Order: sequence, then C-alpha cells, then structure tokens
Amino acid sequence: MNQPCLAPRPAMNLFERYLTLWVGLCIVAGILLGQALPQFFQAVGRLEVARVNLPVGLLIWVMIIPMLVKVDFSALGEVRQHVRGIGVTLLVNWLVKPFSMAFLGWLFIRQLFAPLLPAEQIDSYIAGLILLAAAPCTAMVFVWSRLTNGDPLFTLSQVAVNDSIMVLAFAPLVAFLLGLSAITVPWATLITSVVLYIVIPVLLAQAWRRSLLARGPAAFDAAMARIGPWSMAALLATLVLLFSFQGEAILAQPLVIALLAVPILIQVLFNAALAYGLNRALGEKHSIACPSALIGASNFFELAVAAAISLFGFASGAALATVVGVLIEVPVMLLVVRIANGSKDWYERRS
Repeated sequence: MNQPCLAPRPAMNLFERYLTLWVGLCIVAGILLGQALPQFFQAVGRLEVARVNLPVGLLIWVMIIPMLVKVDFSALGEVRQHVRGIGVTLLVNWLVKPFSMAFLGWLFIRQLFAPLLPAEQIDSYIAGLILLAAAPCTAMVFVWSRLTNGDPLFTLSQVAVNDSIMVLAFAPLVAFLLGLSAITVPWATLITSVVLYIVIPVLLAQAWRRSLLARGPAAFDAAMARIGPWSMAALLATLVLLFSFQGEAILAQPLVIALLAVPILIQVLFNAALAYGLNRALGEKHSIACPSALIGASNFFELAVAAAISLFGFASGAALATVVGVLIEVPVMLLVVRIANGSKDWYERRS
C-alpha cells in the first residue's frame, strides 16, 4: 500500500547513479592535492581528540545522520509478517557475511595476493574488509529495493532490525573477527567509534525525524529531499581527505585497489545468491527475496570508513580497503539488481 507514494520519486539521484565516477574523481583529486599540499593535509590529520579526527568526525555525522532519519524503528512491528525473510536477512548479515569476509580476506590478502601487497599493511587490509562486512547497509538498500520492486515495508523493517542489532553487535563482532585474524584492536577506540558513529547519530536522527514528522508528511518529504545530498557531499569530501594520505601508497602500488576489490566482489555475489536462494527455498515472495538479498550483499560503507579511520588512521590499509567497497558498490549492486529482475520468472516457478 506504500508503493504508490514511492513510485513518483526517481529510483536513483545524480550522485547515487554516478557514485563510482565521483569516487574515481575523488581518488584522483585526493592524490593530486596530497602531493601538491602535503603540509596542509598533515595539519588536518593532526586535528584529533582521543584518536578521533575532528574534520572527519563532522563529515561522518553529516554523512550518516540524514540516512538514519529515513529509518522508522516502529517498523520493527512488521517483522512478524515476514519471519522467514527476516530470518534469512539476519542469518546472512550477521552469521555469514562477516565470517565469509574474514575467510576471503585471509585467503586472498594473506595468502594468494600477499607477494603483491606491502607486508606491513596486510593486517590492516584484512581489518578494513572485516569492518566493511560487519556493517549492514542502511540507506542505499532502499534504492536497490525500489529498482527490483521490493516490498517497501519489508525493506524498512529489515533495516530497522539490522540497525537495532548493529548498536549492540558491531563492536563485539568486529573485535572477535579481528582477534581471529590476529589483529589487535584497542577496545576503547572501538567503543568510542560505536558511540560516535552509531549510537549518537541514531539518537540525533530519530529526534530530528520526530520533529520533521510533527510538521506533516509533506514537510518530512521536502526536508529529506533537501538534506539527502548532504550525505553524498560529505562522503566525497571524506574521500578526498583520505586519498590525500593514501597517494604515496597508491602511486607506489596502483594494483592494490584491484586486488582488494576481488574478495569484496566475491563476497557480494555469494551473499546475494545465498539470501536469494534461501528465500526461494522457504517460499517467500520475489518482492521479499530481492531486498533480503540486496541488504545481504551491500554494506554501510560510511560507518566502515569512519571506524577504519578512527581505529587505524587515514594512511592505513584498513581505510583504503573500506573505500574500495565504496568504489565498487554501485556497479556491483546494479549487477545484482539486474540478475534479480531477470530471474523473476525462474524464482516464481514452482514445481
């Protein structure tokens, strides 16, 4: 019943549709600016309090909060209508995706690609991949779901459930997986990142949401149209900063981005196929299976980038690995959308 109100809106805005292009331009701009103005960017990198970079912290809030305003936690009440679909979503997001990424990171980064990567960054690359996989998608999944005619109420309810779990589970899960990978993480920094980039933004976003809704649905929609571009603009500014510090490493080994993309690509396709197939086996509708598969494949890369910078720094391999996730997000997810739409007849065929 909510579908008509979603239909008139464009499925993807300009920034979303060409996100890969913008990220590519930010990589080039960041590297060039970092080489031209090294002292300026070093000064920006020193603006820290308790290992939190203040300019980046502000940009991350501008990036994350508008996305969280869209999340309606009252949708948790809709979970019981699609228990099987929600079950598949939770299984893939919390029990398969993080662990499969930890394995793929070990296999590709520590074993197969190790001779081609700087030895001192191996652990950091794996940490970035784990951070990326441990943060389920919050905002872009609404876009992907709309492109497959996914059930909007189910999409909203699974996002609400994932975000609720993420508040409590993100830090322990990341610490556990990094421990399995023999990577030491300072608990205080990790907890600080969770509070700064999950707890506080959720509280602020929900307070803002209530304030906007009190003015009526039209005012809420108008406000979301205005603040939506803030997230992408802040993301692009963060990427310029990050690549100003990563320039030397990328110029020295330009192949690193392609190598990091391999486990991410495999993980996306594997988890999307797993969620899609499990929903079909359990008898869920195609409009449920699509958003379930899409949220299993995509990541809350804004949170992953913020956590990587806080834990390991601007110039770390972890920060670079999370940004590779941003770089390939749109083309890979559009491929998943195309496969889901093209296989609808097969999905709905029952023996």
